[in-house]
Amino acid sequence: MSLSTVVLTCGRHVELREVRMSSTYGGFLEGYPCRLVNDMVIRRLLLSAEGAFGADAPVHLVPPAVDRPEGTAGGFGPVEVLPPVACVGAFRSSAVTAGHDPVAYRSVLAVVWFQSTTDVPSGDAADPGLRGIAWAALARDEEL
Repeated sequence: MSLSTVVLTCGRHVELREVRMSSTYGGFLEGYPCRLVNDMVIRRLLLSAEGAFGADAPVHLVPPAVDRPEGTAGGFGPVEVLPPVACVGAFRSSAVTAGHDPVAYRSVLAVVWFQSTTDVPSGDAADPGLRGIAWAALARDEEL
């Protein structure tokens, strides 16, 4: 049973079967959000996705929207703020390879993305970056 179904902009329906959400900057003790910090946050999330789902599915990062407040900078460069909720999810859908039996195969993809709320993405109201995933190019078919 899936948690929700997301409708990609290409029209494909993908099922969200597991999701992990966390505060983007949870545990951040000093400094400020900047490119260096954001790169570390993203790297940690990608490693988490690979550890959790990498044996079963390829991992994809949806490029996050970054807020750059004007006139803010520090020793590590300009302030760059990612959306407050970091997400790692496992998705599946029908097979992407035309020759695969639709009963015996499905496609899978682990995704890392950021969003502004803790709402589980669903339907065509999900984040546009998440809905824009090029599923056929990124997902991998697996035999059931």
